[in-house]
Amino acid sequence: MTTTRTQEEILTRIQAVSDEDLLGFRLQVLLGALDFEHAKPFLKPDTTAEDWKAAPSSAEILEEAQGYYEFALGKIRDHRGISATRSVEKLGECAWLLGRDDVVEAMAEADYPQYGAPKVKAFADGFGLAWPDSEDMARMAVGEPCTPDCREGCGA
Repeated sequence: MTTTRTQEEILTRIQAVSDEDLLGFRLQVLLGALDFEHAKPFLKPDTTAEDWKAAPSSAEILEEAQGYYEFALGKIRDHRGISATRSVEKLGECAWLLGRDDVVEAMAEADYPQYGAPKVKAFADGFGLAWPDSEDMARMAVGEPCTPDCREGCGA
């Protein structure tokens, strides 16, 4: 089994999120979970099965998600908007692929302020990942600016 989602479910999900996935971050994760036959309509015509990486296992998706999580923490700390959005969207799709609808729901219910920190914290909580033990990240995780007088962008 590659994921807890079937190839058909992934195709349906691609259709469902396509209108709101303006930068294609979600599609990137979902497309990567398809086998060659199911991904073929989305690929360049000259792409062959040998060019395509096999659909990842659940363990590989989880490992990839953990990498995105570390990336997200750096982008939150650095006040990086588009990069933070990228990681939030990718983490959400990884959680979905792994059948963790509870995490997807928790992320959807969390606010986005502070570069998606509350959403990323919901992901971390759902997967039992450690949240950084620092005052600034604790504040951001609950939607507050990193410091009361932040001039980097999270104060507004």
